[in-house]
Amino acid sequence: MRSTRAFAAVALVAAAVLSACGNSTTGTSGTETSYVAGDGSAVLIAQDKRDAPIKLAGTTLEGKKLDIADWKGDVVVVNLWASWCGPCRSEAVTLEKINKQLSPKGVHFLGLNTRDGLAAAKAFQDRFPTGFQSIQDNDGTLTLVFGNLGPAATPTTIILDRQGRVAARILGPVTEAQLRDITLAVTEDG
Repeated sequence: MRSTRAFAAVALVAAAVLSACGNSTTGTSGTETSYVAGDGSAVLIAQDKRDAPIKLAGTTLEGKKLDIADWKGDVVVVNLWASWCGPCRSEAVTLEKINKQLSPKGVHFLGLNTRDGLAAAKAFQDRFPTGFQSIQDNDGTLTLVFGNLGPAATPTTIILDRQGRVAARILGPVTEAQLRDITLAVTEDG
């Protein structure tokens, strides 16, 4: 009986720890208290399996309206990030490098800032410049447009094909080769 109670207690503690790790929380000072990143796994969706085009529009960190409909016919790379996300900081250089390489091929990059105040988001952007604009998603409604293939971790990168459909998703920080290869595959598939 005693070993059953001990096992139950350990199981409850383990469940509490695991559920806490699934959420990223920040204290009032903005410091990170827990964080779980994606594992770098990538999903590439065959053209005939892609859902309808998504609609994504919002206000940039500079206060301007941005709508990806203006980029119709081009590939769009959407990167979900937050200022409190350590891997987001480390992948900023990679994102900018691939952005510069692929923009001549009709590829647009867009940041989707989540759960940040404007001041924190701007400070991040100043410290880790990417050369592309970001829109804010304070309440998570913009993230919902991606459906089942939406961001499940921060960072997440989603690549939209030329029709505006989700064509690929990378959970966690991207590598240079991974992001370039997957984006080029989507660019070349029509």
